[in-house]
Amino acid sequence: MNDVPAVEITGLVKSYGRTRAVRGLSMRASRGQVTAVLGPNGAGKTTTVEICEGYLRPDEGTVRVLGLDPQRDGRALRSRVGVMPQSGGIPSMARASDYLKVMASFYASPLDPAKLMDRLGLTESARTAYRRLSGGQQQRLSLAAAIIGRPELVFLDEPTAGLDPQARHATWDLITGLRASGTTIILTTHYLEEAERLADYVAIVDQGRLVAEGTTAELTGSHGQLRFAADPALDTAGLLAALPPDSVTKESPAGHYLIELPGGVDPQVIATVTAWCAEQGVLARNLRFDGKTLEDVFLELTGRDLRS
Repeated sequence: MNDVPAVEITGLVKSYGRTRAVRGLSMRASRGQVTAVLGPNGAGKTTTVEICEGYLRPDEGTVRVLGLDPQRDGRALRSRVGVMPQSGGIPSMARASDYLKVMASFYASPLDPAKLMDRLGLTESARTAYRRLSGGQQQRLSLAAAIIGRPELVFLDEPTAGLDPQARHATWDLITGLRASGTTIILTTHYLEEAERLADYVAIVDQGRLVAEGTTAELTGSHGQLRFAADPALDTAGLLAALPPDSVTKESPAGHYLIELPGGVDPQVIATVTAWCAEQGVLARNLRFDGKTLEDVFLELTGRDLRS
């Protein structure tokens, strides 16, 4: 069964009255990966995710989650799937630690609530009622509740909305750790940097349709450029030999070097360039990467007009 996608959507259609929110959308999410579902407001991504979670019934098409129908097999999926809504769902008077302990009691082998709270910076707020938590603390408690049962698959809706930079990075580290442990993650976010940092695969949705999908490298284009300044007239043959096949090096003007990389720029490429410069006894100055970002691609596909 491990070759079955974590999520498989085929020809999904969902309307609200005369408004068609999802228009024949098809996509897949592989197991053990972070799949980011991106789109502007009103694109249909939240409706799509809520159908996958079993909260909504599709008008047309099929949805399979871990090989099961979320409508028909909701009970079987409940212990295998974690859901983090963007807001709500937690009783306003529930104390943070008590709520997480209750959630843990529903699972056979849950994470340790106290350790999870500590990792998410919630220990000092353990006895605080949910309604008295800050917005960021409420977000982190919702995240903890979604993963307390060690789910095979977890849906995270805007997991870092309202978080300060420290909490955001802690959440990113937690998501990375979940992925490393084999958990499949479906992530919806408006932070394109977050998607670029975390996602193995990206699906961009607009007006109820899938408009692009692939890895970040595939979406932004495999071609990358790395530029740096150093002493003029360096013999770059040795550098070229150490770079990926089909790379090209140019010097123009003197002392300004351009490396074109068909496979894109990654940390190994940067390490290769800086190590080569060190071997030559020169300092690479103004090292920078030129290329499209995921945000560039997103705006090209969905436009720059504001959405309500």
